[in-house]
Amino acid sequence: MNISQLETLLTISKTLSFRKAGELLNLTQPAVSAQIKSLEDEFKVVLVDRNHPVTLTDRGRVFLEHAERILAIVEEMKQKLSDLDQVPQGHIVLGTTTSIAIQILPRVLSYFQNQYPQIKTSILSMSSSQVLTSVENGTIDIGIGYLTERSSQVDTSVLYYDTFELVVAPYHPLAKADVVTVDMLRDVPIILLSPDTLGRRFVDRIFAEHQIQPNIAMELGSSEEVKRMAELNIGAAIVSKLSIAEEVRRGTLRMIPVHELEVSHPVGVITKSGRYLNSAMRQFLNDLKGMQEDQFFGSE
Repeated sequence: MNISQLETLLTISKTLSFRKAGELLNLTQPAVSAQIKSLEDEFKVVLVDRNHPVTLTDRGRVFLEHAERILAIVEEMKQKLSDLDQVPQGHIVLGTTTSIAIQILPRVLSYFQNQYPQIKTSILSMSSSQVLTSVENGTIDIGIGYLTERSSQVDTSVLYYDTFELVVAPYHPLAKADVVTVDMLRDVPIILLSPDTLGRRFVDRIFAEHQIQPNIAMELGSSEEVKRMAELNIGAAIVSKLSIAEEVRRGTLRMIPVHELEVSHPVGVITKSGRYLNSAMRQFLNDLKGMQEDQFFGSE
């Protein structure tokens, strides 16, 4: 058995075709067949059902599970060997919310990639709860999100604190108010984040504590969408303070203090406990954790 054979089996499991697997691996179809046949002969099992479409047998799926673990170990070994030259390099997959991706990461990544051009980054946008899950299952390398959910499978570090604020368009009836109470929002059309977000769960709890059934005008998946609808005066909105800094500065939204919403929510980095951190990930985490809180709220 060799690594090339395991990679071939993995590629077949994804393409469901000997021909397509060969094209991806730069092998002829007979060479692909020979590699699989060699594995089957060595372990005395049938791994691949060669009918169309090609599929793995039950034994093939069990074999693949172990093959993937072997290939992951080999990749980790390659990365560790690469790290020996002390030059931060590699690929980082970041997962974060849309708001953080737009407001924070451009400043962080522009500096980081200028300093370490050999490090490549990919960003996946998701809800904060999905960030935690994605770190746990290894879909992303580093998560940046709200640290309200706890898990023994991850390590966390606080970067800064955020709040959720009431904002309205300049010509909204509440725009001239100096302060608003939650009770004053009882009949006001409200634009909220979708129920699967931390911000929405927080707002729902506040309304429930005050026995208020909010007049929900819209539910949207990201702070960016909520802000745009609020700017159109479709309703008042409750969103992350960090996400509205530019709109408040331009005057397209007005932030109105609401005492009941004055709760700080920690935002930070999330990594899987015990996972090997390559040089790129170590450097990124060191730089990120070394930033002062006010650097995340830099002026535009």
